[in-house]
Parts: sequence; C-alpha cells; structure tokens
Amino acid sequence: LMLLRKAAERHADEAGLEDFYVVSCSCRTIIYKGFCLPEDLAAFYLDLQQPEFTSAIGLFHQRYSTNTLPTWAMAQPFRFIAHNGEINTIQGNRNWMTARTPELAYTDGVGAKALSPVVSLTGSDSASFDNVVELLYHGERTLPHALMMLVPEPWEQLPDMPVERRAFYDYHAGLMEQWDGPAAMAFTDGVLAGATLDRNGLRPLRYAITNDGLLIAGSEAGTVAVDQHSIIEKGRLGPGQMVVVDTKRK
Repeated sequence: LMLLRKAAERHADEAGLEDFYVVSCSCRTIIYKGFCLPEDLAAFYLDLQQPEFTSAIGLFHQRYSTNTLPTWAMAQPFRFIAHNGEINTIQGNRNWMTARTPELAYTDGVGAKALSPVVSLTGSDSASFDNVVELLYHGERTLPHALMMLVPEPWEQLPDMPVERRAFYDYHAGLMEQWDGPAAMAFTDGVLAGATLDRNGLRPLRYAITNDGLLIAGSEAGTVAVDQHSIIEKGRLGPGQMVVVDTKRK
C-alpha cells in the first residue's frame, strides 16, 4: 500500500499536480483531518457518530497553524505521528536523507526508485519526520525502534545507561543522524501506541494510567477528563523517555 501511494505521488509530481496528497493508505488506521473546531469533526465525519465504530487507540492533534500554512498536507496528525515542537535540524536531516536515497533498499529487493520520494522537501518539519518514520517502519523496524533512531536519548551524557542500550544508540548513530527538537512525539501504527520526548526535554509530555487499563498522554494534564480516583499512576516523560502500549499483547 505504501509503494502504491508513492507511485501515485511520483505520477502526480510528473503531471504537475502540486496539491495531490493521500492522507492515508493504511489497512490499520483511519486519519481524519478538518479545518474546523474539534467539536465539529464528528458533524462532518458521520462515522464518528456511530456507537458501533470503536477503536482501542485514538491519536488527536489540535492546533492553529503557526510556522506552516494550513494546507491538507501539513495538517496533523500524519500517517504515524503527531508532533508538538520543532525539528531544528530539519534542513540537514532532509539533505542527509536525499543523499542516502540511491543506496536505500529493503531486504525483499524493493529499491530506491520504488521508495522515492523518501522525504518531503517542501512540507513541514513534522511531515518530513513522518516520512522517515514510515520508511524505517516498513523496513521491518518497530515504531519504538524507529523513534529511538531519530530522537535518541542523550546517551553520550548518561554514564549509568545499561551497556546494551548504549550500544544500540552508538550503532544507530552511524546509520541515522538525530532529528533534534524540541519535540514531543505521539505515534501509532494501529497496534502500538506511544509517546516520546526528545533528548532536550523542552516540551511537556504528561501521562496518566487508569485502573481500567487506559493510558492518556498529552502535552498537558487534564487533556481528557477522567475520574481522578481511577488513576493508578501519573507522571511526566523526561528527556529521551518513551511510554508505549501494545494492544496486541495487552
């Protein structure tokens, strides 16, 4: 499905269709976007009004556009992530991804031509980040693995880090340069859902776990109204930390 979408994107580019953008081509997630107030979203997408239409995971992003124009391709959430913050190293990150494109290939033989375009050079920093997350994910890495490659912990400044995890970051530093924040990232593939904070920790990311198995993570406490007596754990993520839920393993 990803390769089909990328083929359509290449065709649209050759045809000069600048506004062509496929929101999603996933068999696991459905993405809703709208330039409207949050309470109006269900009035437009009628399936959101149906009680039979349920999901174990919801990833929601609300904001007014600040450093990007409010276009369909830049409205969040993206295919895998929702992002609060900025990628300060975006130009270098895009250049490195463009430079390594000719060498890219999946283990099943899919090469650079089929994987292009690997990263958006005209979209927002968040859109480009999402492109690379998708590339790594379909290259047989899990979402936490991909996020740990792109926004690693400050591993060089943590002498007490376990040897195995330090080796993980050291190895991947030779494969992928870090996408530096400040950045708070929420992510899902329809099975895993989680959130992570960049190594600088300059964005708030708070979480709460309830006694009926609900994890709520967001940029501020109280984003979702719940009975405070049902909360069994709450806290905030520190620099480079991550919280993940696996709905398959429960």
